[in-house]
Amino acid sequence: MDALTDLLSYTARILPGLALIAACLLLARGRTDPLLPIGLLVLGFVLIRDTMTPTGLWRLGTAGYGVWLRLSDDAVVLTVFGVLTLALTAAVLVWAPRLRALVVWGRPSAVTLAVGAGGGVLAAAPVLALTAPVPLAERGGAVALGLLPFLLWFSMAGNLAEEVLFRGLLQGRLERDVSPLRAALLSAAVFAACHVFLATTVTDIGWPLLAFTLYEGLICALLRMRHGVVPAALAHGTAVFLLAAGLR
Repeated sequence: MDALTDLLSYTARILPGLALIAACLLLARGRTDPLLPIGLLVLGFVLIRDTMTPTGLWRLGTAGYGVWLRLSDDAVVLTVFGVLTLALTAAVLVWAPRLRALVVWGRPSAVTLAVGAGGGVLAAAPVLALTAPVPLAERGGAVALGLLPFLLWFSMAGNLAEEVLFRGLLQGRLERDVSPLRAALLSAAVFAACHVFLATTVTDIGWPLLAFTLYEGLICALLRMRHGVVPAALAHGTAVFLLAAGLR
């Protein structure tokens, strides 16, 4: 019942905003340039993500010069959230074939998967090192071992959606106008900028969160440029999982 209550409370908060964004998307249909629909989808994702904070679906804070993250400790919430996120992502790609054409998935292989996982470790490592001297109880607390598979599912599903938006749609669209490297840099910068409200108004974490998201965004954007969205999503999901797993 608690899981259902949490999900209903969360849904009630985001529905008005999502309805308005959906109306804007309908009005924008038929535009030759997909940049406006991409911007609206990013806005919708920011709403979905940032509303997780006041509804208690995740917690963020600072420890030393690093940040810590804890997701919901309810396996049902994590499972349902991951499923719904994937469903929304699939619906967008089916609904908008012109947007789908922008997504460069890459070729899944042992090498690209290893590169993606390594990118996630590289993204999380500085944050974990900065927060390691702080007692675990002061950076979110321990996480039950039985919850880790559900955290992994949520991390991978949720961040696949985010990478489809920022590295698939946005970076793919930017590559029409600028070089692949510049498109990657812009994608990373916009990704970090979309955490401004989370860092300064939704929470009081401030610059450490912006620095981390810019660093993580650069890793994911460069992976997308070289190998496609799949390893970028794997890197993002791995990084979030490592930060949320309560490593000592």
